[in-house]
Amino acid sequence: MLRSVLMGLVAGQRAMTPLAALAGAAQRDTLPYDNLEARLMKQRVPTAGAVVMAAAEMAGDKMTTAPDRTVALGLLARTISSGFAGAALAHPDRRWTGAALGVGAAIASSYGGLAVRKWAMQRWGQTATGFAEDAIVFTAANLIANARPGRA
Repeated sequence: MLRSVLMGLVAGQRAMTPLAALAGAAQRDTLPYDNLEARLMKQRVPTAGAVVMAAAEMAGDKMTTAPDRTVALGLLARTISSGFAGAALAHPDRRWTGAALGVGAAIASSYGGLAVRKWAMQRWGQTATGFAEDAIVFTAANLIANARPGRA
């Protein structure tokens, strides 16, 4: 269940990155369970879509017109992706719990991450903080998705 929570924290910062990380892990067969979510992410169209959406989100985040991550559509995207990721990373018997934990972590992380980002933007600007956040989120998502069983 820890992976579900951790990936939810990631989704609170970037909604699409968890899906891209899951897609990569599914392609490498490093997801912890062979469940419906893992099988879906092995398909070419969902994998390509997840990667393209994650890249577009990271690029869009640097724009001055980018909305806060806590707007309704942003929270909806985070809810959906974190729920899916939480279920994918949880034991098959606890998929609903994993989804719920992922969603809860994503919503909390969205608000906390926004506060930290706004503080950092005052000091270092939108682009620099966006790239730093991207690096952290990308690395964390891939470590969580590819961790060996029992490690996360």
